[in-house]
Amino acid sequence: GNAKEVVLTGVQLGAWGRDLPTQDDLGSLIARVLSMQTIGRVRLSSLEPWDFEKDWLRLWQDERLCRHLHIPLQSGSDSILKAMKGPITTAAYADLVATIRSAVPGIAVTTDVIAGFPGETEADFIETKAFIQRMGFAGGHVFTYSPRPGTAAAYLTPIVESDVAKSRNAELRQIFKTLAASFRAQFIDSATSVLWEWTRQVSPHHWTLSGLTDHYIKVFAQSSVDRHNEITPLHLVGEHPRQ
Repeated sequence: GNAKEVVLTGVQLGAWGRDLPTQDDLGSLIARVLSMQTIGRVRLSSLEPWDFEKDWLRLWQDERLCRHLHIPLQSGSDSILKAMKGPITTAAYADLVATIRSAVPGIAVTTDVIAGFPGETEADFIETKAFIQRMGFAGGHVFTYSPRPGTAAAYLTPIVESDVAKSRNAELRQIFKTLAASFRAQFIDSATSVLWEWTRQVSPHHWTLSGLTDHYIKVFAQSSVDRHNEITPLHLVGEHPRQ
């Protein structure tokens, strides 16, 4: 049958193909999936910023490739990123996001951030908040750091007090909630299409629907018929109270 949406996902998805004897990479895999004309949409899951190849951006010329990228940041403080030993700086991250947005205007960029990583000072946290605001993310997930035995970070000090880490987590969540609302607001009174993933029959000719736009915005609607697993055009009229 025809697939309405194919989601490419995996641990270190951006590194796909590097262990193969061919010259294939994630970009060639996406192109191959898009060549299947029966597929309605292709969506990508989380991609590490250092794995993203800028020549992949040409693939978004096909409107079936969803305009949403989830690119983990982890921290907006360069000193914390260095402590995490990730091969990225805030400047390099910002440059990547700017390049992506230039090539795919209006794309939703979401991220992951860790609150309370060992050694995170109040100044580091302020830097992280400012960087997140400057990036204008479409949303994000926040995790509170917890040590995992056997990892290098488990031996780092000083430990951020639990109540401080939880407070920072809550503050970051609120920032992401506000940014997400701002991102959604730009689509009010505009046309889009939605893949209806959840439906519920309320009465013989009344269905409640919810699904996602290609920007990963959840949409709610009412219908006289069941639209489950259909992609339909519609006009967005306002913010829903369940967002």
